[in-house]
Amino acid sequence: MTAIRLLLVDDDPLVRAGLSFMLGGADDVEIVGEAADGDEVEALVDRTRPDVVLMDIRMPVVDGLTATERLRGRPDAPQVVVLTTFHADEQVLRALRVGAAGFVLKDTPPAEILDAVRKVAAGDPVLSPAVTRRLMEQAAGTAADTRRTRARTRVSALNDRESEVAVAVGRGMANAAIAAELFMSVATVKTHVSRILAKLDLNNRVQVALLVYDAGLLDEDGEDGP
Repeated sequence: MTAIRLLLVDDDPLVRAGLSFMLGGADDVEIVGEAADGDEVEALVDRTRPDVVLMDIRMPVVDGLTATERLRGRPDAPQVVVLTTFHADEQVLRALRVGAAGFVLKDTPPAEILDAVRKVAAGDPVLSPAVTRRLMEQAAGTAADTRRTRARTRVSALNDRESEVAVAVGRGMANAAIAAELFMSVATVKTHVSRILAKLDLNNRVQVALLVYDAGLLDEDGEDGP
C-alpha cells in the first residue's frame, strides 16, 4: 500500500505538532513536511511532492487562499484541504472557488480529519451537501445577477447529458448515485465528470457545484418536482 504524502501548513507550531501526531500515526499517511506560512509552500511542494496539503487559511505573510491559488495553478498540483475555524467563512468559499477540494474545521475529531485526507487523495471532495449549500447561499449577494450571467455562459458549453451530470454533482451526489439516477454506468459518469472539468476549465467537483449554483441550475432542478 502506497502511503498518502501529506504536507501540513499552519502558522501555529502547536497545531502542526498536534496534526502531525494525530495523522502521522496512520499506516497509510506519511507527513512529508511542515510549513509555517504560505510563502514556504511552493518550495516545499517541489521538494516533498505531497499528494495532499492541509492548509491553514489565515497566516501572517501569505495566507492560505493565495497559497492555494498558486498551487492549484501548477501542473500536477496536489489536492488542498483548507483548515478553518468557521463553517461558512467568505475566505473558505474563495478557497473552494480557486480549487481547494474542501475544508475541515480545526476542532474536527482526528478520525474525521484523517478520513478527509483519504477522500481527497482518492479524488473525492470533503463537503457534505448541507455544508455545500450553506456556502453557496453565502455566495449570494449584490453581484448575483452578473455572476449568474457569466456562469450560464460557461455552462452553455456542456451538452444536455453533461449538464444533467453537472447538476447532480451540484446536488452533492456521488458517482454511484448519479449513475443510478441517470441510468448509466459509474464509468460513464466518471467520463462525463472528466469532460465537464475539462470543458469548464475547473479543478474539481466542488467548483462544478459552485458554478451550477451560480448559474441557477440547482434552483431550476428543484422547481421540476411536484
